[in-house]
Amino acid sequence: MKSGFVAIVGRSNVGKSTLLNTLVGTKIAAVSIKAQTTRHIIHGVLHDERGQVVFVDTPGIMKQAKSLLTSKLTQKIKDAIEGIDCIIYLVDPTREIGDEEKWMLALLKKVETPVILVINKLDLPKQDRAYQEWYEDLRKQFSAIVHISALKSQHVKTLLDEVFKHIPEGEPLYDKKQKTNVDAKFWMAEMIREKVFNTMGEEIPYTTHVVVDSIEEKKDITVVKARLITNDEHYKPMLIGHRGQRIKEIGQTARKELATALNRKVYLELEVEVNPHWVEQFE
Repeated sequence: MKSGFVAIVGRSNVGKSTLLNTLVGTKIAAVSIKAQTTRHIIHGVLHDERGQVVFVDTPGIMKQAKSLLTSKLTQKIKDAIEGIDCIIYLVDPTREIGDEEKWMLALLKKVETPVILVINKLDLPKQDRAYQEWYEDLRKQFSAIVHISALKSQHVKTLLDEVFKHIPEGEPLYDKKQKTNVDAKFWMAEMIREKVFNTMGEEIPYTTHVVVDSIEEKKDITVVKARLITNDEHYKPMLIGHRGQRIKEIGQTARKELATALNRKVYLELEVEVNPHWVEQFE
């Protein structure tokens, strides 16, 4: 029986959280086209006949964005690849090569851990994958190259075969029924924050944080109370919207997803709070 850790790294919006959800077989990480949707180190646990793999989702790299939050997220990436058994470097062949790739490639050269280069978006026409050959030319730097579609689950089995080559023998780290290391409050907060990102469009305040204060299980319904926290008073009316329409939309879409996942009715109560210091307090 094998058991080990695999980090998933890459620039923002290459599909890391989508891949994690696909590998584990359930949605545990928030997914959005917005940058830096992932802020925390989330474990997704794969239970396979060959053993158990703990996939570690990491924040995306944004070298152009200079902020305290970005600095903290970048440090999380460095911490995540320490003591790991294998690294999946996920790339998007439709996007021009930038400083993020150069930074990540330089970082990966310093580690002795096996690195699998995974080129995503195989489901798109080849003409849309303009930078695919650039990545393929780097094959000597990696233990393997695998082409996949995280969204369509194409060639994910091939990727897992490569991953298991680098997983050592060992006892399971998680119970066989457990899919992630996060608790219900954290998971619900991530699902709500995903809806904030997907609802806000270009107006999105990227520093928005979500905290679930309570979950109450009643006979026929689950009651969830949560706060949307922003660091600037200016963003509060943006999150609420005209006559409360924005926060209503966020609440409705989040409630539907939570109800589907829990397979029961959900009542979701949201409020908006301003805390200028939450980024400094972020860990």
